[in-house]
Amino acid sequence: RSTRSGKRGGHMTPSQIIVLAAPVFFLLIALEFAWGVHKGRNTYRLADAVNSISLGMLSQISAVFTRLLRVGLYTAVYASVSLVPLEEARAFWTTWQGWLLALVFYDFCYYWLHRMGHEVAVLWAAHVVHHQSQDYNLSTALRQTSSGALLGWIFYLPMAVAGVPPLVFGIVALVDLLYQYWVHTEHVPKLGWFDRWFCSPSNHRVHHAVNDNYLDKNYGGILILWDRLFGTFRDEDL
Repeated sequence: RSTRSGKRGGHMTPSQIIVLAAPVFFLLIALEFAWGVHKGRNTYRLADAVNSISLGMLSQISAVFTRLLRVGLYTAVYASVSLVPLEEARAFWTTWQGWLLALVFYDFCYYWLHRMGHEVAVLWAAHVVHHQSQDYNLSTALRQTSSGALLGWIFYLPMAVAGVPPLVFGIVALVDLLYQYWVHTEHVPKLGWFDRWFCSPSNHRVHHAVNDNYLDKNYGGILILWDRLFGTFRDEDL
């Protein structure tokens, strides 16, 4: 049976959703640029921003070819190794509590992938592109790897073993990725209690900084709680 627009079962792929979100990304980049000029603190240079956006486009193109690897391997493990009967797993993970737990579970796995991406050479080779910009702004968030999926999928296999359905996995992965867009800015100050629990612009500025005392800190995607628990948290000095 044919499906519209090539969307299997009527569901859009993460890449398609990101393409639809692109106008919002570019609008926010324009607003950040205008705000920086207005405040006399422009954080953009044309060449650097164009390079970041180009790498983001390349990342999305490569995702088309690596999606079968990532989704296929996850689905295979989910279908054959899940510790929970699949019907029971689907019944739980599709409740609101299950969706929330799946997002936290994904963020936990992302923390370790991100941390190992800084500590293991072969993973750093894939992740380093995100840290090569000389500026820190919303365009930097688009500077993503094109090769990270080749090994990154390994870190999410615990979710497959726990019976998290591929659809739930894909959606929480997209939520985690989209959340991280807004933290790439110098124009949002510290946010008080929010900084203690969540990855925020202040916390993520530390992660991208090259100061010796900031190196290899604040790996969390949505929650900064993981860094506090595992000794990789560093507060931003102002």
